[in-house]
Amino acid sequence: MVAQEGGITISTAYPKANNLNRFIAKFLDFLVVSAIGQIPLRSSALIALTYLLISDGFSGGRSLGKQLIGLQAVVSDFGIAVSFRESILRNFPLGLAYLLIQIPLIGWALGLCVLGFESLLLIGNPKGNRLGDELAGTQVIDQRVRASQEK
Repeated sequence: MVAQEGGITISTAYPKANNLNRFIAKFLDFLVVSAIGQIPLRSSALIALTYLLISDGFSGGRSLGKQLIGLQAVVSDFGIAVSFRESILRNFPLGLAYLLIQIPLIGWALGLCVLGFESLLLIGNPKGNRLGDELAGTQVIDQRVRASQEK
């Protein structure tokens, strides 16, 4: 549901998106990041990191994985699609994990710890928020649920 209050659109809370759908969408995004990282350029790792950070700012709060699965990242208080700013904030922990994984040996373990922590938060939080979502004030929602609530 969406309400107008003083010219500002305020949305009611959306239900938690399906965890499996979120994991699949992020896996697809990581496939894109991995493919970019394999391009034989000096800057391919930087380009991959940039995609990882800003991916939710494209196409109305939907990274490529979210588009394929039917999810959307929105600003929790207003129900509007995330901008590049919110995308960078919400994906910062994942970007940190990506950078850590670039470090030989110990980096893999540290990066997997960050990803594991984010996954546990996603599963345990009533709104499905990871640390990045809490930093950015965002939530991932199922577009079909949103469409049915707005009717």
